[in-house]
Amino acid sequence: MTAAARPRESTVVDAARRYLESEGYRVWVNPDGQDYFDLVARRGREVGLVEAKVTGARAVLVQALRRRAWGNWGAVVLASERSARSLAQRTAGTRAEPVGIWHARGDTVGVVRAARPWVADGVDDPFADLRARFAKLLDALESGEIPENATWDGVVGQVWRASGGRGFREWRLDESSD
Repeated sequence: MTAAARPRESTVVDAARRYLESEGYRVWVNPDGQDYFDLVARRGREVGLVEAKVTGARAVLVQALRRRAWGNWGAVVLASERSARSLAQRTAGTRAEPVGIWHARGDTVGVVRAARPWVADGVDDPFADLRARFAKLLDALESGEIPENATWDGVVGQVWRASGGRGFREWRLDESSD
């Protein structure tokens, strides 16, 4: 018996794109042209960011956490249901718990843990300004003011400046969310 071939990341991304579209989102795949964002999903004013990996659950979770300034919620999609379930278990009760954890097999996406908003209602949002600027960028993209194939130079630099040059590595995966 031979092992099943590992899917390509583009297959996982495409399954996530179709899933989000079926949920009513407008979806852009690699919209920045630099692979900083795997998927950006928008429904009304809500913006979600999805990072995908075939392997490397920990790495994709870190990517989702680093990109939290831009979206209302974030999720990761993995090729393995077992890896997704393990990641959800390891991050339960931590600051990473709002990250949605999904798995993709073929055309099907399974939700192990639903994505939750980064900021609860009534709580000050430290990234409100960045999210508003990102929403304006998406508005311009949707209106055609920015061509679909344009690169989004400066987005990553804005994250760096907003963090005081420290990056977003201050969240440890095992840190309590209390």
